[in-house]
Amino acid sequence: MAAPKRVLPTERPGDGLGAVIEDERPHTFRVPSGDPPTLTCDAARAIIGQVRRNLAYAPDAVAPRAFATATGDWLDPYGLWTVAPDTPLGAALEKRAADLLGEIEGRGADCAAARDVGRALAAWVAELRALYDRDHAASTSEDAASAASDPIFEGATVTRPARALASLLAQRVRAVERGLGASGEPFVAAARARYFPSLDDDAWSRVVLAAAVRAYVPLVDPHGAWAPLDEEASVYEVDLEARPPGRLWDKSTRTAIGLRIDTGAAAPLRAGDVVLSLSGVATAGMPLEQLEQLGYATSEAKVAQQAVVLRAGEKSPRTLTLSRESDDPSSPPSSGGAPVDELTAERIAFGNGDAIVIAIRDVRDDVGDDLAHALLRERERGGRPITGVVLDLRGNGGGSTDGAVAALGIFLPGAPLFPMKRRDGTIETDRAPETPNVDRWSGPVATLVDGETASAAEMIAGALTAYRRGPSVGTVTFGKGCAQEYLDDAARAGVLRLTTLLYALPDGAAVQRVGLAPTIRFPFAPQPGAQSRDREALLPHAPPSWRGPDVRDRAILTRSDDGTYEVAWPAHGGNVGPCRDPEVCRALRALGASTPPKRVAKAAP
Repeated sequence: MAAPKRVLPTERPGDGLGAVIEDERPHTFRVPSGDPPTLTCDAARAIIGQVRRNLAYAPDAVAPRAFATATGDWLDPYGLWTVAPDTPLGAALEKRAADLLGEIEGRGADCAAARDVGRALAAWVAELRALYDRDHAASTSEDAASAASDPIFEGATVTRPARALASLLAQRVRAVERGLGASGEPFVAAARARYFPSLDDDAWSRVVLAAAVRAYVPLVDPHGAWAPLDEEASVYEVDLEARPPGRLWDKSTRTAIGLRIDTGAAAPLRAGDVVLSLSGVATAGMPLEQLEQLGYATSEAKVAQQAVVLRAGEKSPRTLTLSRESDDPSSPPSSGGAPVDELTAERIAFGNGDAIVIAIRDVRDDVGDDLAHALLRERERGGRPITGVVLDLRGNGGGSTDGAVAALGIFLPGAPLFPMKRRDGTIETDRAPETPNVDRWSGPVATLVDGETASAAEMIAGALTAYRRGPSVGTVTFGKGCAQEYLDDAARAGVLRLTTLLYALPDGAAVQRVGLAPTIRFPFAPQPGAQSRDREALLPHAPPSWRGPDVRDRAILTRSDDGTYEVAWPAHGGNVGPCRDPEVCRALRALGASTPPKRVAKAAP
């Protein structure tokens, strides 16, 4: 689920919460090295201390068994080192988990447990390397084309023994080597070095510590994460940014020698290409997180970069120059850096006019601009008058708090919105922007919500109901009333995404673990492709609930001329629809049939 995202903050080590500063620069991802992430003992402790200080709530204790399992998962990007059924490292991690946990939390004189696990890991990888070398030298049977392009790694559940995978890697890499000859040597060497790194005990202990930190953060903050600088793209919700980095592919598959592009290839790359290197870095044996970042870094480079690929039907690699524009007419259109489609509106008959239903599937940083443009287009179309605007937030897992605040400026310009509390008790309050008059909508508005409506989407629906600006229709929402910020870690080794704020609605109503009760209950059926999610309250270690102060501006609450709190939806007289989604029509009928808003005298000045 996407996290409510504020502008990127940077925390200066040692300065604490008061040193969070805003930085609106776009991400500039560095080209990753392909090496396993590492942390020293002191760096790991500094990061964990930073996490525990800056969380919006006192963290729960971490269970050693869960910590051992998560550390093993992060240690092993291939199913070779710590999670395969024949590895001895699972037992070693579980045995020393409590000690390792204490070490990174600052208890104990040194990181002896990490060194013990590192020593065992060094011996195990050396055994696998010897097996790989033996079978690589003896292998003759694999077809080079299929060896280069066929998937080789299992998914979340690993059932193949590490020794079997090492042997299979040897066979496939050897087949590619035989097929490519001297041109394949750099990629063959990179594969061996990454699958079976030649690290000493101390170096492996630093790999263990990096995995331990990465495992620890989500165990105290289910919405949090830490990633090293080589993999920091995995921490950001990049697709929700106003200017997301370009993509070189959408879906891909790791092979023994590189990465096969499956869909969404950016020209001059093509679907089916096996990428052997990008920006001069071999892709063989790279973890998924580094491959993702390598793609971003390459596509966003200021000068043209090169890719070396194996293309179907060709026996030798070709070198492609990647640029914003391709002059290869046979290539598919580039997906890298393509602008995201603006919001589309459905115009539906409602009484004597039309209701405008706008589906918002996530809350991007620029959703306010997109929403204003969509409304302006409908106003300029002419025809039947617009009787109301409906924001369809069903299935919307959230996104950017800045985007939510900007969108609310269209309906509640200048209104104080969400009180947000930090760990030390300080409270910040967001305020909707004073949107230009041409972009404002003062007529009826409503939201459609369901159990999948979460976080920043709950902010939009909740603020409109708290100000009695418009009702919500549907079912109780997810209940994610916390917000995350991005922090440079205290060791300058990576980036944290951390829950640093709990928020409430403008009237002080809690959202976290509670959700929004709709104004009009309507049992929407699950949307096609919707994920079945538990509520926030059921997430292990979810932040506590918080009720805040009422920050509503009474002048805005009573802005309507007749003194009522709400801008009422007019009666539709049964004239509703047709709709592409029949449930939307039924929900609109419920809007028109709702009890007229209660008149409330204006508050005294």
